[in-house]
Amino acid sequence: MDSALQQEIDAALGDKSLEEIMAEADGTDKPGKKSAAGVRVGKVIAINKSDIFVDMGGRSQGVVTLDQFKADEAPPKVGDAIEVLIDHYDESQGLLILTRMGIAQKAAWGTMAEGDAVEAKITAVVKGGKGLECDVNGIRAFLPASQVDTMRVEDQSVYVGQKLTCEIVELDREANNVILSRRKLLEKAGLEAKKKTMAELAEGQVREGTVKTILPFGAFVDLGGVDGLVHVSDMSYSRVKEPGDVVKIGQVVKVQVLKIEEGGRRIGLGMKQLLVDPWTVAAEKYKKGAAVKGKITNLANFGAFVEIEPGLEALIPISEMTYKKRINHPSEILKPGQEVEVSILEIDPVRRRMSTSLKAFEPDPWTGVERHYLLNTVVPGKVTRLTDFGAFVELEPGLDGLIHISEISDKPVQRASDAVRAGQDVQVRVLSVNEADRRISLSLKGMGPEPEPTPEEAAEEAAKPKKKRKTELKGGL
Repeated sequence: MDSALQQEIDAALGDKSLEEIMAEADGTDKPGKKSAAGVRVGKVIAINKSDIFVDMGGRSQGVVTLDQFKADEAPPKVGDAIEVLIDHYDESQGLLILTRMGIAQKAAWGTMAEGDAVEAKITAVVKGGKGLECDVNGIRAFLPASQVDTMRVEDQSVYVGQKLTCEIVELDREANNVILSRRKLLEKAGLEAKKKTMAELAEGQVREGTVKTILPFGAFVDLGGVDGLVHVSDMSYSRVKEPGDVVKIGQVVKVQVLKIEEGGRRIGLGMKQLLVDPWTVAAEKYKKGAAVKGKITNLANFGAFVEIEPGLEALIPISEMTYKKRINHPSEILKPGQEVEVSILEIDPVRRRMSTSLKAFEPDPWTGVERHYLLNTVVPGKVTRLTDFGAFVELEPGLDGLIHISEISDKPVQRASDAVRAGQDVQVRVLSVNEADRRISLSLKGMGPEPEPTPEEAAEEAAKPKKKRKTELKGGL
């Protein structure tokens, strides 16, 4: 037995003997019930209707039940020698409680050796979860918790009543000790399976495997003694946030071998490669201008992503969200998970891109604008933005016109803020309208006195340093 296994078994036993551990499994660790071990020969000294009393030598006497003799077997007579096994001592009666299992056990002991593979029936869980009590051909054996499987088993009770093939790792006939390991056999079988799998494994293969471990970045799949990683990006054409949403531990999945690196130490697998890529049929399935429904999956500064179908996401540019108002971020009108209807603007299957519009279902305020805003008419509006070249005025939701800085005041100004401020209501005159280019030019000239500055604006102006007037040079210079 190797040192690592010996350390694991010692840790399982702790400061108790194997007999004490086994006694805890069946409750014989109570006061007045001390275990004994080994096949003994005793002399029958008395028989009654149900019991046989046996002299075990010295002052020790024991009792074995008569029903332990088979029907076709002649029961012993007083004076006969019989083989028995001491089960425990009953202090209340002052007798050794005997069992006749010694005959079968003696035969079994003679056929067992360390390293043998045996069939063990699990009879109980040892107190404290230290391992399992087993029966091997009528002989009690111990299977430490660390040797039950290649991975830690949280609930050992699931094995009770089952028959497991184990290897004998320690055998002491004198002490009646048998220690088993199922893990050693599983590891040996795993090595053989790994050799076979690696000899067959090749990139491009489609194989079945069992999900072994799930991590935030993917799942490890056992292909038969060999583990491969299905990265989260290769699980599905859909956006996957949690691998556990796609696969479960113990699930049998079909995968494709994508790459084998470092002599088989790194194996990349894929699941989505066995599915139909939705982008390959997107151009046939979805036409420009079509209305489709989807779900918002992600928001970004430049727009929102909407899932049209699993694995097929489209972008709603921020400029295509609404005519009603100017928005700075999609979160002002959308949220993840929201169901929306969009119109397809463009599909590019090669680049795997689709552009859509939300505002396509709103009335376009620019339609018929030349009929609504006639030249030289005066209309109300609100200043929305100031720039170096002028100010934008909202005439109605989604319809902005520009007052160029040259048309912003009857007096010469250096910047738009010298004449107007954001949020100010104004009356403007229409200079030109171009529906095709979506442009309206406006003017504030001749529209009355400029607004009084706010206290904040006045204080800001007063705080600015005054420019010194240049002094004229005298003396003809």
